[in-house]
Amino acid sequence: MPGAIHAEGLVKTFGDVRALDGVDLDVPEGTVLGLLGPNGAGKTTTVRCLTTLLRPDRGTATVAGIDVLKNPDAVRRSVGLSGQFAAVDEYLTGRENLQMVGQLYQMRAKAAKARASELLEQFHLADAADRTAKTYSGGMRRRLDLAAALVVSPPVMFMDEPTTGLDPRNRQQLWDVIKQLVSGGTTLLLTTQYLEEADHLAHDIAVVDHGRVIARGTSDQLKARTGGERVEVVVHEREHIPTAVEVLNGFGKGETTVEQHTRQLTVPVTGGAKLLAEVIRELDARGIEIDDIGLRRPTLDDVFLSLTGHTAEVKDEAETNGEAADAKGRGRRKETAT
Repeated sequence: MPGAIHAEGLVKTFGDVRALDGVDLDVPEGTVLGLLGPNGAGKTTTVRCLTTLLRPDRGTATVAGIDVLKNPDAVRRSVGLSGQFAAVDEYLTGRENLQMVGQLYQMRAKAAKARASELLEQFHLADAADRTAKTYSGGMRRRLDLAAALVVSPPVMFMDEPTTGLDPRNRQQLWDVIKQLVSGGTTLLLTTQYLEEADHLAHDIAVVDHGRVIARGTSDQLKARTGGERVEVVVHEREHIPTAVEVLNGFGKGETTVEQHTRQLTVPVTGGAKLLAEVIRELDARGIEIDDIGLRRPTLDDVFLSLTGHTAEVKDEAETNGEAADAKGRGRRKETAT
């Protein structure tokens, strides 16, 4: 049975630019899928297609069990969307922004007011509720934008790089809110280029590059693809390197590599902290003094680099050009309308 968000073979082109090249996704109800990739990978175009802001050239998709192409109005009533930039009216107060959204969804005035007060408390904005949004900090605007997306408590949420540009404190606050949403049963598709964010929030991660999903799995599953754990040792004396190599080769699952300049030795292992303790005991028994030792696990940075050949923050032209073409098209449609 398809998940709360399901897509097969989504293709979207902007002129000669192929922003999506056959994207497949499936997000079970009540879970978070992290869509991870650099700028231009196709993340935002995917979100726009799934939320009916763009029509894919090919492929099918359902959101909350509703066909995106056949019944876009019903999809819009079932989703919340928080984009990369806070979409708030800066001349209205925080409370007025949220009440306006409620009224646009045809909520009664009293219900919209009550819901606004509830969300202002939840997002730590109650003290600023009656200030105009133009006086808010960037973090406050992002929280207000997210609150606006939740006025009608949608079963499915899309968050497109929600913490971009936020300081660590505001980012952590948004993470806490996201966790509360999901614990309440909301299904979330979260796009990000922050590897730590995907690691922290997502049940599953889909790595996107050049408009394709190139890998899918849990954080641990993806990390396992890069070779698992490794022990890293820095010996105090350079002359101890050969003996240390001999010791590490006895514990490792592969050859020990040596960086002579830093006196660092690295070997792939399995066994976790128990094995690390054994390595330390053996090095001590052999009289090898060490400056540093640790058990390292691959990070999502390592995963992304191994899968794509570049880091997650590389700027790519594909989606940038696609978004520019899309914006140009919107401008032309606006001129025609006027």
